[in-house]
Amino acid sequence: MVILGIDPGVATTGYGVIKFSESGESCIFVYGIISSSARERFSKRLLKIYQELKKIIKKYKPDLLAIENIYFAKNAKTAINVGKAIGVILLLGEEKKIPFLELTPLQVKQSLTGFGRADKAQVQNMVKRLLGLSKIPKPDDAADALAMALTAHQYNKTYEKNKACSS
Repeated sequence: MVILGIDPGVATTGYGVIKFSESGESCIFVYGIISSSARERFSKRLLKIYQELKKIIKKYKPDLLAIENIYFAKNAKTAINVGKAIGVILLLGEEKKIPFLELTPLQVKQSLTGFGRADKAQVQNMVKRLLGLSKIPKPDDAADALAMALTAHQYNKTYEKNKACSS
């Protein structure tokens, strides 16, 4: 299974593609960020997110998208703009017929560290450990996207296991 984790944002969208084997072994295909300048028109920034993620989807053919869902924001304008970026990402997923899982930061923290109030460093250390990396992936948005993919894999395994038990 290939999972594309996405940490949405307008200035910076993090992404991480992880391939999981049947046994649960994982290997990273790629991770990074899509960035845009505040000087660009907002619609052009959304288009860039769409186009860059479309290229990643075409190349790595994910079976599942894992997207961070905003649940709280200090700034309403930022939350609305991130919501628009999420909308573009969901549209792309629908267009490519890729199922998606929206995850809150609390779910990611709980899944990776066992503690819903874990800090960013604890989550990033678990990403490093679980993927067998020598250092924490940078920038933070890319590490967060990898955390999304790892969590989605865990949720998907649980879902498949429960589905098999109820059949």
